[in-house]
Amino acid sequence: MAKRVGMEVAIAAAEAVGMCNVDVAACYPITPQSHIAEHLSDIVADGRSDTEYITVESEHSAISAVMGASGTGARAYTATSSQGLMLMHEILPIVSAMRLPICIAVANRAVSGPLNILNDHSDIMPQRDAGWIVMFTENGQEAVDMSIQSFKIAEREDVMLPVAVNIDGFQLTHMVEPIEFPDQKDVNKFLPPARKPYATLHPDKVVTMGAFAMSDIFSEMMKAKNEVLKNSKKAILEVWDEWERMFGRRYRPIETHRTDDAEVLLVTMGSMGETAEIAVDEMRDKGVPVGLVKIRLWRPFPFEEFKDAVKKAKLLIVTDRAVSFGGPGGPVFSEIKSALYHEKNRPVICDYIIGLGGRDVAVSDFVTMMEQAIKDNEKDTIKEYEFYGVTE
Repeated sequence: MAKRVGMEVAIAAAEAVGMCNVDVAACYPITPQSHIAEHLSDIVADGRSDTEYITVESEHSAISAVMGASGTGARAYTATSSQGLMLMHEILPIVSAMRLPICIAVANRAVSGPLNILNDHSDIMPQRDAGWIVMFTENGQEAVDMSIQSFKIAEREDVMLPVAVNIDGFQLTHMVEPIEFPDQKDVNKFLPPARKPYATLHPDKVVTMGAFAMSDIFSEMMKAKNEVLKNSKKAILEVWDEWERMFGRRYRPIETHRTDDAEVLLVTMGSMGETAEIAVDEMRDKGVPVGLVKIRLWRPFPFEEFKDAVKKAKLLIVTDRAVSFGGPGGPVFSEIKSALYHEKNRPVICDYIIGLGGRDVAVSDFVTMMEQAIKDNEKDTIKEYEFYGVTE
């Protein structure tokens, strides 16, 4: 039987990974990820997981170590945040190009400078084009479930790609929430033994991995990498369907709340979705027919599901937790504008950049954003994007 306990989300994520028969883990601690790394090392030290835990001197070394381990066929895991993820950046596209099914937890945190240890999405957004599957969690239960799911998705024979599970720093990682843990025997049934990558390192059969590619084949390789990432959505949906059958919790690339009759839709990604739900309910109580669209799967982007969710919308209010400096607002906003560009009846789209560096965004703030956007749209004075709540 599944156990329901109160636990800090970062600790819970580590517990979930400890149930996945990971062969090799390498983590360098960084706030607010440190509790994942520390607790996972405790699990290994206590003998609860037969994992080789490598103590490394940096995040660059951590991703390099698990890349090598995955290249031998080992199930490999790491976790990081902010500057640590930026330090890993050099290796991330190499991992996906080699089709190595590494899984990582990203405890999302603002990127320096200035130095800030609190939450936003400015660490994961620069990794958008690294060729990884990228998912966002909304609460502690999702952090546990998606940590386990990530290994099955990554290691599917028709996928063989790395997966990043984003867990908002502090707003999720350091919160104590009621979480239901699956039984170990059910996890073992859901998650088969690690599947070896296409090319596997072994001293008895020498291979070259990551060799130099001339221009006459490089474009074809990039196209192949893009195709397999796009095609991975089918496998992700199948894994989520299997999870629902086994554990009763449903996951979809795009989640919606009260959208059936709504012509005004708010768009969120990550932990602020639950706060936004309350704001939508408050607006509904006032007689304003608004709804909420939550993006769970960031890469590959679920174009069909998103378009279906917003097809009746007249006004789309996007929220971003990162800045695309010098560009048209935030990265989620530009992604959605691009996705809807060719739609005949596309809605008016505006963007609020919110919650940078851990700035609090309350229910009342979401209500204000929706009310202001509706008012400005009626007056035809709506701004394409703005930094919400910035002092003059």
